[in-house]
Amino acid sequence: MEMLLEGAFWVALSQIMLVNIVLSGDNAVVIALACRNLPVQYRNPAVMAGSGGAIALRIIFCVIVAWLLQIPYLKIAGALLLFWIGVKLITEDEEEGGENGVAAKANLWGAIQTIIIADAVMSLDNAIAIAAAAEQAAKGDAFRAWTLIVIGLLITIPIIVFGSQIIMRIMQRYPIVIVIGGALLGFVAGEMLISDKALIGDERRPGDMRGWFAEQLAAVFAPSAQPGTEAYAAWANHALHYLELGCGVLGAILTIVLGRWLAARAARRRAIDLAENRTPAVDLADGGRGPKE
Repeated sequence: MEMLLEGAFWVALSQIMLVNIVLSGDNAVVIALACRNLPVQYRNPAVMAGSGGAIALRIIFCVIVAWLLQIPYLKIAGALLLFWIGVKLITEDEEEGGENGVAAKANLWGAIQTIIIADAVMSLDNAIAIAAAAEQAAKGDAFRAWTLIVIGLLITIPIIVFGSQIIMRIMQRYPIVIVIGGALLGFVAGEMLISDKALIGDERRPGDMRGWFAEQLAAVFAPSAQPGTEAYAAWANHALHYLELGCGVLGAILTIVLGRWLAARAARRRAIDLAENRTPAVDLADGGRGPKE
């Protein structure tokens, strides 16, 4: 397979793996919670079977989402949703304590069902992010997109399942990993937004907004190239590539900036609430002098 020898394939695969790992921390916790009451000899079989079912469902989700992204305007909607997922990834606080509402099962099949169902419910954001990254890298090649999805999931889900504690420690110790993951989602969202069929169509045509913009750049940087010539087309293609790259970088920057701003605002609100709760009540009957020393 020639695609396995291409550097772009491995870059895209790395993106998918990083996105899946960063977004799957809660899924790893679900697996641990579902299996915690099982006898020791049943825990590994439950994890293996449940994870296998989760992999199958996630592949199905990703393929469906990748197919839906071919419909005009859905890439725009998906890009906005993906952008928000990236922002939320940076801003959301880790919940302390509790068990995430996941019931521990004392029998093998109950634990397997819990793992599969919980993973399916929690994996919509993963599916959107993975399918978007694969579709952008595949450039319309369905086989390449599905290959990226399947290989990426087959590699990362076992890592998540069996290395969940290590992954969570790394994220807690190095929060920059979360920021990088959020920025990557923003980058994919930016590229996906500008590649919607509503903007580019199936082929180049006068109504192609991206193509028009690329041609304007080509006219500026290659004024001697005549429309319809190979030189002009080459410049237009280069401009189109840089347009996608620029939109991706802009999406990454916006994700980080908005995520950090929302996180800072939430922190200020928590500080104000904490200060108000700690303010001693004033006894009006005591003349408003406050508590006695």
